[in-house]
Amino acid sequence: MNALIGALLPLYVAVPLVIVALLIVLRGHTVLRHLLTLGTLLGMLAGSVGLVIATAQSGVIAHRIALWPNGISIPFVVDTLSALMMTTASLLMLVCLHFAIATREARGHFFSPFMLVLGTGVCGALMTADLFNLFVFIEVMLLPSYGLLIMMSNRRSINGGRLYVTVNLLASTMFLTGTGLVYAVTGTVNLAELAGAAQESTTVAIAVGIVLCALAVKAAVFPAHGWLTRTYTFTSPAVTALFSGLHTKVAVYAIYRIYAVVFDGDNTFLWVALLITSLTMVVGVFGAMGESTMRSVLVFHMVSQIGYILLGVGLFTTLGLTAGIFYLLHNMVVKGSLLLSTGAIEETYGTGDLNRLGGLAKREPLIAVAFMVSALSMAGLPPFSGFVAKLALITAAVDDGAMVVAVVALVVSLFTVLSMLKIWNGVFNGTEPEDLERNAIDYSSGLQHPLAEDPDHPEAVTAVRGITRDRIRIPLNLALPSITLACITLVLGLGSQLLLGLSEQAALGLLDTSSYVRAVLEP
Repeated sequence: MNALIGALLPLYVAVPLVIVALLIVLRGHTVLRHLLTLGTLLGMLAGSVGLVIATAQSGVIAHRIALWPNGISIPFVVDTLSALMMTTASLLMLVCLHFAIATREARGHFFSPFMLVLGTGVCGALMTADLFNLFVFIEVMLLPSYGLLIMMSNRRSINGGRLYVTVNLLASTMFLTGTGLVYAVTGTVNLAELAGAAQESTTVAIAVGIVLCALAVKAAVFPAHGWLTRTYTFTSPAVTALFSGLHTKVAVYAIYRIYAVVFDGDNTFLWVALLITSLTMVVGVFGAMGESTMRSVLVFHMVSQIGYILLGVGLFTTLGLTAGIFYLLHNMVVKGSLLLSTGAIEETYGTGDLNRLGGLAKREPLIAVAFMVSALSMAGLPPFSGFVAKLALITAAVDDGAMVVAVVALVVSLFTVLSMLKIWNGVFNGTEPEDLERNAIDYSSGLQHPLAEDPDHPEAVTAVRGITRDRIRIPLNLALPSITLACITLVLGLGSQLLLGLSEQAALGLLDTSSYVRAVLEP
């Protein structure tokens, strides 16, 4: 059965690319293009759920493309960790596409093809067991991302896109250099063949360390976090939410995987990881405290949360890895909900400035509840999934004797609560500003979107700007994505045992990589 499922793994890469070709041919058929894209993402989500079930029951599933021998073929491997990541990524792509359709951003000719190519890169990166092919799939993710970043065609998004590409190309060069050094020393880039090699050879450890540094840059780990806060803030809300759950999280996944397999849990340098993750948490949360727009606060929190997630690697114990994996999955959902709530407000009222909003708790109760649930979850308060994740991480740190790290995580959590209160008080509490509707959008009217500078811009939605209306509201279809993700985080908190069990199984697979290695190397 595993062999049959394994033979289907290449479809996660092949099918989206075939659909991309169809979308290009069907350029003028907007509804059909939306249906094809939604259907593809639904299929990826359903298949990923099936992989979670299969790996939970049968263990690691592996397949070599075209059945070529090791060293020549591209190995695709799925275990519980990669299956959970693929499921969450597919879910996030689906809700972000729904949001983009609701704002009519997805009507642009390139949005859906770019999203599917991005999804192809994500699935490939999560499945590959080869350093060079990991590099290739990460680059596949990078190419459409630049297009998505600059799709709004304003100066800030274009400048942000340039910075994004520049930093990621430099990181990719570092990644490729490290991979080349690994191949020069060992004669292979297959992760299974490199199992434990860093413990046996200092040269291999240095070469793989270069790869891990490149991935840390892509994950926006301190001190290489500045590019993220200067790029994600100035693109469209759907793209920001999409990137928050894909780009940095795939890099984090790769750090988990490579360190577990190649370093085999070597704790010699884990103190460095604990130091860097603690600094990442602190820098991110204090950066958020100084911001004045909803999205910029949340983008800085992306940096802070990366510190929490990578804390699992720094501890590298069963509980630490379990908590880190749970936190990784929880954060993809919660951050998506927060950014899409913010996006719904920005799209409807034309601003996310805390000083220009207010009183939305009464005016927009659905968005207010969705934001509150997700904000409390990210802050780590019960009964939401963030409480389970942070409690497990802090407990793991205490059990491992890392008391300073545990205190840092707890203090950063308190400042996270304060920054969420800052948004709540600025946007949802108080009274409505007199000019709240000055930039509001009426989706039933016929002028351009306030965020699109060019009237002929393909992603410009129909809207009216600058005319005061009576009680404009966020449409339900615009609020639905954030509400859906907020409900999921509540379910994950109340029924956390299922995901904790799967996360523990994934953690055990990282602590003992023998089954992963065997699945890759066996003919």
